[in-house]
Amino acid sequence: MSTTDTGRGDKVIIANCSGFFGDRLSAAKEMVAGGAIDFLTGDYLAELTMAILFRAKMKDKNGGYVPTFLRQMEQVMGECLDRNIRVVSNAGGLNPRGLATELGRLAGQLGLHPKIAYIEGDDLMGRLDELQAAGEELVHMDKGIALKDSKAMTISANAYLGCWGIVKALEEGAEIVVAGRVADASLVVGPAAWWHGWKQDDWDCLAGATTAGHIIECGAQATGGNYSFIDEVPSFRKVGFPLAEVSGDGSFVITKHPGTGGLVSVDTVKAQLLYEITGPCYLTPDLVARFDTIRISQQGPDRVLVTGVKGEPPTPTAKVCINTLGGYRNSMTVILTGLDIDKKARILEEALFDAIGGREQFQHCDVQLIRSDKEDPATNEEAFAYLRITVMDPDQKKVDRVSSKIVELALANIPGFAGTAPPAKGTPAIVYWPALVSGRHLHQKVVVEGDEFTVESVRPVEGFPAPEPVSIEMPGVPGHRTVRVPLGRVFATRSGDKGGNANLGVWARTPEAFAFLREFLTTERLKQLLKDLGGYRIERCELPNLLAVNFYIRGILGEGAAASVRLDAQAKTLGEYLRARVVEMPESLVPGSGLDI
Repeated sequence: MSTTDTGRGDKVIIANCSGFFGDRLSAAKEMVAGGAIDFLTGDYLAELTMAILFRAKMKDKNGGYVPTFLRQMEQVMGECLDRNIRVVSNAGGLNPRGLATELGRLAGQLGLHPKIAYIEGDDLMGRLDELQAAGEELVHMDKGIALKDSKAMTISANAYLGCWGIVKALEEGAEIVVAGRVADASLVVGPAAWWHGWKQDDWDCLAGATTAGHIIECGAQATGGNYSFIDEVPSFRKVGFPLAEVSGDGSFVITKHPGTGGLVSVDTVKAQLLYEITGPCYLTPDLVARFDTIRISQQGPDRVLVTGVKGEPPTPTAKVCINTLGGYRNSMTVILTGLDIDKKARILEEALFDAIGGREQFQHCDVQLIRSDKEDPATNEEAFAYLRITVMDPDQKKVDRVSSKIVELALANIPGFAGTAPPAKGTPAIVYWPALVSGRHLHQKVVVEGDEFTVESVRPVEGFPAPEPVSIEMPGVPGHRTVRVPLGRVFATRSGDKGGNANLGVWARTPEAFAFLREFLTTERLKQLLKDLGGYRIERCELPNLLAVNFYIRGILGEGAAASVRLDAQAKTLGEYLRARVVEMPESLVPGSGLDI
């Protein structure tokens, strides 16, 4: 660890006020007013968000940033300046300079004079030809296809940048820093590294801050939101957003402001640790944080301590979020009611594609029968099933015709025909194209009140020794008699999207329960329980230090959230789906069995 004496306190308190574009607008004001903080951060950019911001920029060339961030700053800018709270955010999206300009205009209207910095260098759209000529093929990470071989039109390309541009901006006195596609966790690593005077090779300190950043990046998901064991959360009213108190050795405490709703516990923090990961190695542009070295414990009410996180130098490449225009899509859902649901679905599907000239004419066609109907229904709605028809194609006119053709069948097809919405025209299908680019091509441009600085990417280190994972003593699987119960009565889950893929994390609360979990929940067993995963390649890893198993499901979301044909385009529901499945497990693991371990 660096021993640089910054003259600052032994810990830095970093608050989060946003987990996505559309999160609670009042959160910034709540975090500033709720207690002592040193930094206010906000993460606004998901892969889907970049597509949304592209559409906004197409309508207004001066747009492309997150407009709600300006409304939040209007509420808190003055108090942040009075209390020396610095603001760091990636709300710049596709136009950090434009956001910085608007922030300056807003400050003038408020009679304030903050030092504003913006960071560029992530936008590669104007450099794609140059990069490809230099040998960067931008191969799709899942399909293995080079970007030049794609038939779609590229509309945005943004590399994930690291924390050191933020550090430079803070060194130059910036009080508000806005960036584009800075990696989510780096929004926390930058302030922590600046505060404590860390260097680029303080791997373990940086790994701790990276882990803290990953935990608080999604806002209230670390403080009881989207948490499996809902009965443990005292209140879901005004769930508090998370705080990370980061110490000079990289250890940290996750907490929230007093008097807020939600819960901070070992398990709510684990839930976020397991969100959107592929395995034990958490890759960022700054370093690799080893999640299999995390030690986590409850320090007190709503206070969780994380220590021991090990770090490694970064890989030679950085991830690039590329979006392409894959044509147009149109979806419509028809309600099927009562008896003979399968037969009604077949009749409707056959009649539709006969009327429209066949399904082969579309680049992609998907038909899903969603069986939510019940036998001997007690209400009208309990008799409903749903037939969802989605088409995608470069020809917008073909796509537009689908919903109107479905409506034409309303009086000439199945009994009880009804739709869930009126017909609509097709919308652009934005296809996510994840790729890698060599870090040597990436340069952050930091602009602080007209002064420009260049920050180079962190370079890999050859032959760096991998740290040893945390070793825990594992008991045998309990041998008591078994019972059939939903998996979720004992185990918690968290799931989410990673482009066209998804992750599904499952964890236990005791070593005994984990001993059963790791033996029981194999990839094969997961496919048996969730039969609609049967056709996908699934990678499985264990994190014994977290009593967890993680599954990475490739291809389940197709071309990414913006183009996915699944009802749950971001895989948020996969975990709760698994928890609802009834399995046979040792009775001693089940709460209330009388044999609880």
